[in-house]
Amino acid sequence: MIVRLHVAADLSDQVASMSPTAQELTDDRHLLAATFIHGRISVSYKLYVPPGDPGSPRPLLLMLHGCMQDPDDFAAGTRMNEVARRHGWLVLYPKQTTSIHPQGCWSWFKTSHQQRGRGEPALLVALTRHVMHVYGADERHVHVAGLSAGGAMAAVLARTYPELFASMGVHSGVPFGVAAHASEALSVMRNGPVTRGTKSAASSPHSIPAIVFLGSRDMIVHPLNGEQVYADATRGLSGVELVEHGHEGGRAYARKTRIGTDGRSHAELWLIDGAGHAWSGGEPSGTHTDWQGPDAASQMICFFSAHPRG
Repeated sequence: MIVRLHVAADLSDQVASMSPTAQELTDDRHLLAATFIHGRISVSYKLYVPPGDPGSPRPLLLMLHGCMQDPDDFAAGTRMNEVARRHGWLVLYPKQTTSIHPQGCWSWFKTSHQQRGRGEPALLVALTRHVMHVYGADERHVHVAGLSAGGAMAAVLARTYPELFASMGVHSGVPFGVAAHASEALSVMRNGPVTRGTKSAASSPHSIPAIVFLGSRDMIVHPLNGEQVYADATRGLSGVELVEHGHEGGRAYARKTRIGTDGRSHAELWLIDGAGHAWSGGEPSGTHTDWQGPDAASQMICFFSAHPRG
């Protein structure tokens, strides 16, 4: 999915104070297309709105696509809307523009987009808060997930805005703070995070719960990256670690779970045997999906549901 990373022009370093507008167009009964304007920056997005009583607060999941994908492709490939319908979740799919990055990648690998109140994190958080306000989202159940570059940006958002996101899902992505520019990012993707950056989890006072998926034969993002995401999420936590082996959809997997002293899980790591750089249990009609293996979308929603904020 990520073949190369281009250094493109940054978004504005200082995103203007929140005064968003949205022009929403109904695609069908439950899917909206809109443009969110935040200061001088805009981002298009799709929003899945489940059937049911709109007066009741609903969980919200921010879904970040990978390179060379868009919201429609990502929604179809992950089948996340199907899962969201069953559980009554809002699902928000922002679109990265090729004017920012030629391959439509989120800029997780640039320091100007790894900080609170700047660049893409500020824009995505402003969009998330707008949707929360307009559609009455449950403030205790706002979560973020992504694939590849989207998974890496999910890790950025989780680290920079832990008071907003209750938990995160990273599929075939890299940890927070392991690259400061494109060439360094390529090295991390190929070899794993050998050197930890100054913004690593070791220096972070808070790490939100995380569910991580990775394929043992991922030739684009080395599996060591996913293992480091899990390690960051469990660093300094007491408790026990459980390992389960299973088989689903034609693929074997190993699931590692960290259980805290309170008896609740804090992180899960799913290693899918033989899987490449693709969403596990996805729909073949989407790009970068693997219909074999555990259903990552269902497992993520299950994990998120068990981890409200606060």
